[in-house]
Amino acid sequence: MRFIDKVVIVTGSARGIGQAIALGFGKEGASVVIADILEQQGNDTARMVTEAGGQGLFVWVDVSNKVAVDGMLQRTLEVFGTIDVLVNNAGICPFHDFLSMPEDLWDQVLAVNLKGNFLCSQAVANVMVARGIHGRIISIGSISSIVGGAQQTHYCASKAGINMLIASMAISLGPYGITCNAVLPGPIATDINREDLTPEKREYFRQRTPIKGIGDPEDLIGPVLFFASDAAAYCSGSRLVVDGGILVNFQ
Repeated sequence: MRFIDKVVIVTGSARGIGQAIALGFGKEGASVVIADILEQQGNDTARMVTEAGGQGLFVWVDVSNKVAVDGMLQRTLEVFGTIDVLVNNAGICPFHDFLSMPEDLWDQVLAVNLKGNFLCSQAVANVMVARGIHGRIISIGSISSIVGGAQQTHYCASKAGINMLIASMAISLGPYGITCNAVLPGPIATDINREDLTPEKREYFRQRTPIKGIGDPEDLIGPVLFFASDAAAYCSGSRLVVDGGILVNFQ
């Protein structure tokens, strides 16, 4: 159990990709904070983490709000005493055409996806630096940070911002022994986007993805745990694409 003495925060982990990652850490013995706005599902996931072999704790947080982020971190320290790994997973993607996109929708997506990454990373990094913790910060990006999407202007921009945030953080935090990396998934089937994945879209991805069509949340566990492990101690500022090969096969 590689993470039996480690404390991990996973934002947006009440369901979907974040939940899979949290359970992956739980199976490796970690203490995992389920940081989310979904209380019932968050508590359920925390219980699942404990049943898997770790220690699960749900903490409510709105990652776009600094006071809430500080409160989440304080609760983590009160219960577990430290923080070793942060996984920035919380994100939203309400599809909308660029020409008619309202300003408040743009602001909301950037606030959660990009500002949330900044606030959580800054808060956790300050604790790590103050305590001399050689920690790990991992952000879940997207291949949409590399290729655009007609209904995802706000989302693509936010994910591209994460790439540069991680790169800059890697430079700033490297001298303190803190690594910063990003995992960039391709199309992943979750409860949030399952309705949007029509048979036509599934066929589109099936034809263009060399390994398989649409990925599963569990496909992200290995890459994230790698960046969190000692095996990735010399990796920082990296972006690992996890997309079944679709990015290199766009036609």
